[in-house]
Amino acid sequence: MSPSPRPSGRAARCAAVSNWSFPTSVRFGAGRIAELAAAVAELGARRPLVVTDRGLADLPLTARVMDVLAAGGVTAALFSDVKPNPTGGNVAAGVAALKAGGHDLVVALGGGSALDAAKAIALMATQSRPMWDFEDIGDNWKRVDTSALIPVIAIPTTAGTGSELGRSSVITHETEGRKVIVFHPRMMPNIVFMDAELTLGLPAKVTAATGMDALSHALEAYSAPTFHPMAEGVALNAMRLIKEHLPRAVADGSDIEARSQMLIASGMGCVALQKGLGAIHALAHPLGALHDAHHGLLNAVLMPYVVAFNRPAVEDKLTALARILDLPAHDGDAVIQWIVRLRDGLGIGATLGDIGLHDIDRDKVVEMALADPCAGGNPIALDTANLRGLLDRAIDGRL
Repeated sequence: MSPSPRPSGRAARCAAVSNWSFPTSVRFGAGRIAELAAAVAELGARRPLVVTDRGLADLPLTARVMDVLAAGGVTAALFSDVKPNPTGGNVAAGVAALKAGGHDLVVALGGGSALDAAKAIALMATQSRPMWDFEDIGDNWKRVDTSALIPVIAIPTTAGTGSELGRSSVITHETEGRKVIVFHPRMMPNIVFMDAELTLGLPAKVTAATGMDALSHALEAYSAPTFHPMAEGVALNAMRLIKEHLPRAVADGSDIEARSQMLIASGMGCVALQKGLGAIHALAHPLGALHDAHHGLLNAVLMPYVVAFNRPAVEDKLTALARILDLPAHDGDAVIQWIVRLRDGLGIGATLGDIGLHDIDRDKVVEMALADPCAGGNPIALDTANLRGLLDRAIDGRL
């Protein structure tokens, strides 16, 4: 689009309004949520189901979204039975609500949990097979019936997972006690609204944790041995944006520029992670499933230990990253120390105990981490011994 004239410098970046596709259609800019009803009509839908989590359901931003739809002549219903770590039961309940209400579109509103649940609900509304048949292993995604998929409009209210630009959902399998990555290329939302005004009320602690989640996506994707130069470039720019804007967004929650740039960085991190993830996520997934812990906090704690472990295999990449981030020294140690300073400055603990995880079943976590699909993307091959060592360091605080 051709933006109208606007002020130069920082004010210009704050006021930026733009549309782009990569390949998702993104509507970026403060206040763009006003266009939501028109987007619903653009997709040929008439009765959307707004999916969010329990914590957001009664907040003003959810009421604002529902009011925007009503003002645009769109009749919508709200579903909010979504846990912080969404479960298969949450998805099943959402599918039942969608069918009972005759809904023809899902509006995904919230952080990663709500977005993941919403995308899974839209997918499963037209499937005859169990959701677990679509776990991201091999060619399981080809089992999906794509003949009548429900469209999705995604509206992130945090800058963390980037799930609004992702092709998968992480859902907890209650019976098996593990997190499952459900994947299909067409799980990617049809339209995304990146409206930083909807993130202004996010508490500093949540801003910090979700921002570190975005960093973990970009950093692990960049470090993964898979050859994907485009994803690698996106990951590098995401980390540059996070270095500049995450501390600002945490220090001043009303900084609309920092909030906007973090939404961009979060989405970029999700785009990049198709290159691969590694030990951070392989360990975070079982820890989150077993302890119902915040995914971003887990990633923040685990990150420096994993980078230090992987350093011998990725020193050249870390050196290049240190240059791009303009760190005091250009080597792997500088990157590790930057991560530690960033984490400490955001008020996030250095060990798993610091974030409330005690009495960890180390053997179970290591067993589950080794089986996690993310383990295969680590720069150094993972086994029981080195995963146990990484977990021990994150528990004991030994870099």
